[in-house]
Amino acid sequence: MLAASLLQAAPPQFESQLIFPLEHWHNHSSSVVELPGGDLLVVWYNGSGERTADDVKVEGARWSKRTGKWSARFLVADVPNFPDCNPILWLDPQQRLWLFWPTIIANEWHTALLQYRVTKDYPAPGKPVRWDDGGSILFEPQNFEPRVREVLEPLLASATEERAKTYLTEILKQAGDKYYRRMGWMPRNHAIVIPPSTRLPKGRYILPLYSDGYDFSLVAYSDDEGKTWLGSEPMVGGGAVQPSVVRRKDGTLVSYFRDNGPPPNRVLISESTNDGFSWTPARDTEILNSGTSVEVIALQSGEWLMVNNDTERGRHSLALSISDDEGRTWKWTRHAELDKREEKASSFHYPSIIQAADGQIHLTYSLFLNHIPVGEPRKSIKHARFNVDWVKAGNP
Repeated sequence: MLAASLLQAAPPQFESQLIFPLEHWHNHSSSVVELPGGDLLVVWYNGSGERTADDVKVEGARWSKRTGKWSARFLVADVPNFPDCNPILWLDPQQRLWLFWPTIIANEWHTALLQYRVTKDYPAPGKPVRWDDGGSILFEPQNFEPRVREVLEPLLASATEERAKTYLTEILKQAGDKYYRRMGWMPRNHAIVIPPSTRLPKGRYILPLYSDGYDFSLVAYSDDEGKTWLGSEPMVGGGAVQPSVVRRKDGTLVSYFRDNGPPPNRVLISESTNDGFSWTPARDTEILNSGTSVEVIALQSGEWLMVNNDTERGRHSLALSISDDEGRTWKWTRHAELDKREEKASSFHYPSIIQAADGQIHLTYSLFLNHIPVGEPRKSIKHARFNVDWVKAGNP
């Protein structure tokens, strides 16, 4: 057994590079997929700001497995005179490439219109994607107002701070607003697939979404391979946003969230035992989170990998953690980035992570060198490639 385990072990490997040189433009919120053949495609949004800047567009680049180099960037999506933000790439079981992103209609996050494009025509390096189909995804969330009231009314009744009372009262009011609950849903992390079964002959596509208007989340799901989409019941919790969904072997879906709510600042968690239709109220874990995006994926080994800003303040620490018991404990942690200067010196955040067919892990994330003056080159998207053994080796 010892000899077998030694044969299976691989030397720790890690390398990283900027996808394009540092610049003063705002480049943020990347998403990465592996294309058939082993090349990578990554997208992010670029412009002079975020939701308030009408020049924001979605850009992309392709990484060659053969050369290990990134192509020149190219335009992926742009609705003229509207901000296009938070793009997500996903390859479905039919090997179709999907792009999901929100176009911000009135420069406020809660006015987001969820859009998609899909194609089987993967772009050549440096060339734009030619989409076969696309449109908007609109849905009515299931049991929305009753579920929100069930979770939040007891919190309002027990609240003692006026700020909390005002906030909860406003959310409860908005829960009954049909326009508000149908708009503003945005993606951040990869979609997943529930395999086909007797109940779901074609399986189920699960697209995690969140609302900055409500400060909680839901999933859109499709039982017809993406032709139509429905909304789940809401994932209600104190600032439970930007969900990342992973599936246990028993079929339970587990969602991890960025903490946009009150202290303590922790990764939140919710579960579904009915294929994503309804969810338990989001609750705090013991995992530190400074109010920034987290993603969890299932590895080929059955282990889970989490990437997270593991601090209560700042985005200067980007940690990778591995669980061998489907998220109940996280036994190994290593930092992809750690700036030990004051917390605002650097930001390594909004990560996107996949495991490629060859077992290598690919991570992309926003790199902001905040100590460099605004207007100077200080922002880019960074790519890191490593193996599981590098994470398990721990910090040096």
